[in-house]
Amino acid sequence: MSRRTLVFDSEAVGESERSRDWYQERLPRAASNFLDELSHAFEQIASAPERWPSYLHGTRRYVFDRYPFYMVYKVLEEGVYIIAVAHGRRRPGYWKARK
Repeated sequence: MSRRTLVFDSEAVGESERSRDWYQERLPRAASNFLDELSHAFEQIASAPERWPSYLHGTRRYVFDRYPFYMVYKVLEEGVYIIAVAHGRRRPGYWKARK
């Protein structure tokens, strides 16, 4: 199977950046590890987006291994649309209006 193109919602990009900044303020190594985890998630989703379970409203969800985050995305013909990089314990479902 070929790699899929990832398209990012601007709010998902902002969520990633704010999360990285939060970790950077506390422990720079944690910020670096968070970016590694984020990069790994992008790679996994791009290579096999159907691998992760269906979630809400036609989306799928990739749960991070080492951080309390998950990525919500939708598989489209033209690629994979990354809707949110959400904290697992804050404001559940806030991203639903973006779908």
